[in-house]
Amino acid sequence: MRRRLINSTLAVVLVVIAVFGVSLVIVESRTISNSAQDRVESEAVRLVSIVDSRLHSGERVDAHILKDQVAIEERYAVIRIPGREAIELGSEPAGDVISFTATGERGEKVTVEEPRSAVTQEVGRTLLIIALVALLAIVAAVLFAVRQANRLASPLTDLAETAERLGSGDPRPRHKRYGVPELDRVADVLDGSAERIARMLTAERRLAADASHQLRTPLTALSMRLEEITMTDDPAEVKEEATIALSQVERLTDVVERLLTNSRDPRNGSAVSFDLDEVIKQQLEEWRPAYRSAGRAIVSSGKRHLTAVGTPGAVAQVLAALIENSLMHGGGTVALRTRVTGNQAVVEVTDEGPGVPPELGSRIFERTISGRNSTGIGLAVARDLAEADGGRLEMLQASPPVFGLFLSRTPLRRAVPGGDDGTEPEPTIR
Repeated sequence: MRRRLINSTLAVVLVVIAVFGVSLVIVESRTISNSAQDRVESEAVRLVSIVDSRLHSGERVDAHILKDQVAIEERYAVIRIPGREAIELGSEPAGDVISFTATGERGEKVTVEEPRSAVTQEVGRTLLIIALVALLAIVAAVLFAVRQANRLASPLTDLAETAERLGSGDPRPRHKRYGVPELDRVADVLDGSAERIARMLTAERRLAADASHQLRTPLTALSMRLEEITMTDDPAEVKEEATIALSQVERLTDVVERLLTNSRDPRNGSAVSFDLDEVIKQQLEEWRPAYRSAGRAIVSSGKRHLTAVGTPGAVAQVLAALIENSLMHGGGTVALRTRVTGNQAVVEVTDEGPGVPPELGSRIFERTISGRNSTGIGLAVARDLAEADGGRLEMLQASPPVFGLFLSRTPLRRAVPGGDDGTEPEPTIR
């Protein structure tokens, strides 16, 4: 591309120089020739006027008197007076000459000649000046073409490298601009694409991390349930455990669907009114075997027959994350207490362990923040799930640890589309 830009610019400059240069040479050559002819004519008229004036006054006219009247040494003048011998001034030039003959009032004639070689030399000097100007123009055009080629080609090369980087999986936007509107537009599009790709990659990584964490808990509980089925010979107990296992599989399916939904739009909740006691009961049944194996107990207390608004599967996963967190990091008996505050139902999960380390504090809900050897995403995912349906998850007390899940008790009221500003406001809680 650089070579094409340089060649095209140079070709345009050469055409312009050829057209205007030839025209200028022709005009200048004619101007110089006409000027030389005018000089010769002026000289002849001047000499004839001098001769005529001296003849009129009766003064002597000869070569000695007129020898200093020729302005240029290269010129040659011949004065012819009737009845007298011709008077020659200067040396007669050889070769082609420019001449003019002027006639006086008394019949005298003055012929002035100038060698054409002087005109040729002056034309040559003019051509040399024009050639030097053309050469400077060509050099300036080449430098300008190189500068423009670099200004256009370098950004294109840079943009190609950016696109290649995006294709290789490096979605970092460069935010680099080049001062050319068209190239800056391409850079804007590439940066926008890089940001979208980065968001998609982040969402995919987050989905993978959330899935690995959220699926591990129900799969572990399901595995323990199946182990209990294999260890019993009582058909009634097998049927009961199998029914519970099927319920766990359904909730596992709900977890997967919920994770996929949140990966597309975390605000896209499917909140409904549900029986909070039923969700707590399910969690107690799923986690009792694990706590029994660890020599610990899990119990529930508080207000009963509460109706909350949310996604039952999401609420179950939030509680499962808190229960698992207590199993891994807490100690003693884990208690799930329900209460009502204002228009919200609250589920508190607490245990008798040492609680949240002081250095973690409110950062406990940040991703990658963990008190021990764990992934550090369980509480972060739990908070996202709670907020997706309009609830919230908070740490109410650090030691002993108390986590509270706040859920609305009345359905969400969505604003009617097409308000005064033509937008659809976010859901609000009455």
